[in-house]
Amino acid sequence: MGNKIKKSLRYSIFDGAFASMMVGFGEAFFSAFAVFLRATTIQLGLIGSLPHVLGSIFQVFTGKLLNVFKSRKGFVCIGVALQALMYIPVALVYFLGKFNATWLIFFVCLYWIFGSIIGPAWSSWMGDLVDKNKRGTYFGRRNRIAGLATFMSMLLAGFILHAFTGERQVQYYGFAVIFGLAFLSRIISLIYLTMKYEPSYTHSNEKSLAGTSAFIKSLGRNNFGILSLYLFMMNFGIFVAAPFFVPYMLKTLNMNYLTFTIIAAIPVITRFIFMPVWGKACDRFGTKKVLSLAGFLMPLMPLLWMFSKDPIYLAFVQVYAGFSWAGFEIASFNLIFDSTTTQNRVRSVANMNAFIGIAILLGGIVGSLIVKYNHAFWTSYLLVFLISFILRYLASLIFVPRLKELRSVEQISYNKLFLNVVTTFPTSGVYDIITLGRRKRYKGRPRLRNGISSEADLTYEENNLQDYYNIQKEKPP
Repeated sequence: MGNKIKKSLRYSIFDGAFASMMVGFGEAFFSAFAVFLRATTIQLGLIGSLPHVLGSIFQVFTGKLLNVFKSRKGFVCIGVALQALMYIPVALVYFLGKFNATWLIFFVCLYWIFGSIIGPAWSSWMGDLVDKNKRGTYFGRRNRIAGLATFMSMLLAGFILHAFTGERQVQYYGFAVIFGLAFLSRIISLIYLTMKYEPSYTHSNEKSLAGTSAFIKSLGRNNFGILSLYLFMMNFGIFVAAPFFVPYMLKTLNMNYLTFTIIAAIPVITRFIFMPVWGKACDRFGTKKVLSLAGFLMPLMPLLWMFSKDPIYLAFVQVYAGFSWAGFEIASFNLIFDSTTTQNRVRSVANMNAFIGIAILLGGIVGSLIVKYNHAFWTSYLLVFLISFILRYLASLIFVPRLKELRSVEQISYNKLFLNVVTTFPTSGVYDIITLGRRKRYKGRPRLRNGISSEADLTYEENNLQDYYNIQKEKPP
C-alpha cells in the first residue's frame, strides 16, 4: 500500500506540472484572445467571471455524479479529458464571424465546468493521501513546482505570440499554437492521472452534514460558514476588477504580447518562491494567523495599479501581488481542510464554491457596468480598481476577526510573522530554487523526523506529496 501511494504521488507531481503548463499556455491567455477577437466590455466582463461561476455552481452535482461513477479517479480522468478537448473549439472560434467572442465565452464556460466539477472529488482523493499535519508544507512545495511550470509555459507562450506579431491572420496562428500546446499538456497530465492509485472511498449521503440547506444555515455560525461568507465578499470585490486588468494592459497601456506576458507571469514565479514559506508558517503558526496577515496585504494590490503606468513599476507591484496571493491562497485553502471532515468535505467544498460563484458573477457584472457607463469620474478601469480595493479590505475587516484557529499552534505577533516569511526565503539560498527545495541529506547531520535533516527542510522535504486544489491557476492582481 505504502509503495502504491508513494508511486502515485510521484506521478501526481508530473500531473500537476503538466496541468500547470496547460494553464500557462492556454487559460492564462483566454482574456487576451477575447481582446484579439474585439470582444465588447460586457463580453470581457463575462469571460472573466461567468466561466468561474458556472464551474462553481456545477460542483454541487459532484456528489451525485460520484454515486454514479463510484470512483473518484475515473470521474476526475473523464472530466480532465473533456476539459482538454475544449481547446479545439476555443482555437477555432476565430472562424465563426462576428459571433466569435460569444462562442469563445461558451466554450470557455464548458472548459471551466469540466475542470471545476471534478474539483471536490480531486480534493477528497488527494486529501486522503496527505497527512493533515503536513498539508501546509506539502501544498507549498507542490505549488512551487506547479508555479515554475506555469511561469515557464507563460513566458514561452508570450514569445510565441510575439513571434507571430503582424497581420491579424498571423496573430491568430500564434494563439492557435499556444492553445495546441495547452491541449497537449493536459493530455500528458491525464496520462499521469490514470497511473495514480486511489484509496478506498465511501461516499457520504448524510445531508445533515453537508447538504445545501445545512450549508446555508451554517453561514456565519461556525468556522466554515464564516470562511464561506468571507470568501464570498472577497471574491465579489476581486472580480469587480479582475476581468479588466488584461484589457487595461493591452488596450489602455498598449503593451505588446511579450511585455504583457512578462508582467502577468511575475506573480506566478513570486508565488512559486514564497508558497512553501507561507505553507511552513501555516503549519507552525496556524492558518488563521497567516490568513489574517495575508488578508490585509493582498487587498492593496488593485490600488497600487493606479499610481503609475510604467511597466517597471507594475513589475514590482506584481512581485508584491505574488507574495501576498501566495499567503492568502494557501491559508484559505488549508482552513477549508481544517474546518471540514473527510466524510462531508466533497459536498461542503462544492456548496462553498457554488456560493462563491454567485459572488464572482455579481462582481463581474458590476465591474462591467461601471466600465461601460462611467463617463464622468476618472478612467473607467482605474475606478473599478479603486472599488475593488475598498471591497477587499471591507471583507477582511468584517470577517477575519471572527475566524478561529482549530489547531494548537505556536503564537507569534503579526510583525514577527511578516518578518519570518520575508526573511526565510533569502536564508534558504539559491540552491533551493534550482532544486525545487530538494536538499541532499548528509550523513552525520541530525534528523528530526522522517529523514528530514533540519528544521528548514520541513518546508520542502515532503517526499512525493503532490496535487490537490488548482492554486496554481492564475489569480488576478
